[in-house]
Formats: sequence, C-alpha cells, structure tokens
Amino acid sequence: MHDYFSGPMRLTRYTDYAMRVLLYLGQEPERLCSIAEIARGYGVSQNHLMKVVNDLVNAGYLESVRGRNGGIRLARPASAINMGALIRHTEDNFDLVDCGSCIIGKACGVTSVLDEALQAFLSVLDSYSLADVIARKGDFRKLLLAS
Repeated sequence: MHDYFSGPMRLTRYTDYAMRVLLYLGQEPERLCSIAEIARGYGVSQNHLMKVVNDLVNAGYLESVRGRNGGIRLARPASAINMGALIRHTEDNFDLVDCGSCIIGKACGVTSVLDEALQAFLSVLDSYSLADVIARKGDFRKLLLAS
C-alpha cells in the first residue's frame, strides 16, 4: 500500500471504551459498578471512561445511581442492546475512504462498492445483541480481576 492511503477502517477508542463498559456491566447486569472499578479492570483512564459513561447514560444504555452506594449498571437487558445501534451511536463517521474530496468520486464505482461493504459490516453488527457477544467467549471477568 502507498503512504497516501488512510489505512483500514477502525472503530474509534470512544467506541472501544463504550463496548468495554457494556461488556463489563453485562457480566453482572444487576450489580452497581463504579467507573473507577471498570477503569482499573481494563487499565484505562478513568477520565476517558467518564465521558463515555455519561454519553451512554444519556443515550439510555446505562443507568446511573447517585449516592454513597451508587454506581452504574445496564439500563436494559443485555439482550435488548443491539451492537449495530451502539456502533452507530458512538461513531461519527463511517466513510471508509474520503470519496467526497475526490474529483472522480461521483462517477467512481468504488464508492458504491464501499457503501455496500459498509452496509454488510453494519448488518452483521445489527444481528447481535450485547448478550450474544457476551455469550460467544465466556466469562472474561476472571481475567479482569486477575490483573
């Protein structure tokens, strides 16, 4: 590949953290967890997680309980959290290539092929709930607690 290509499509760190938070909370959906606990479990910045958690609370994915024994938990069952909808919520831009700034973009067949590929990508995500994703590999909570 040439240097002028932007590289493969990648989900943002924001989406990564959103998925991590939901996966963590999905292991024990009724238990209230602190952001600090989740940050420690993954070894990531508590400040970054706080922004993600606030957004997920406002979007209805998480419930926040204030007070001394407060914390966060899933706002609905893991089976009702669609992965495609989550990714659409957390990602700002799905352009695989910047066709809009290309002089042949409007006439290029690659644009429609990439759009089709993106729709296939999102369609796969749409077919999974958080519960499905959690069930695919088993209990990773032991790994988080061991670190």
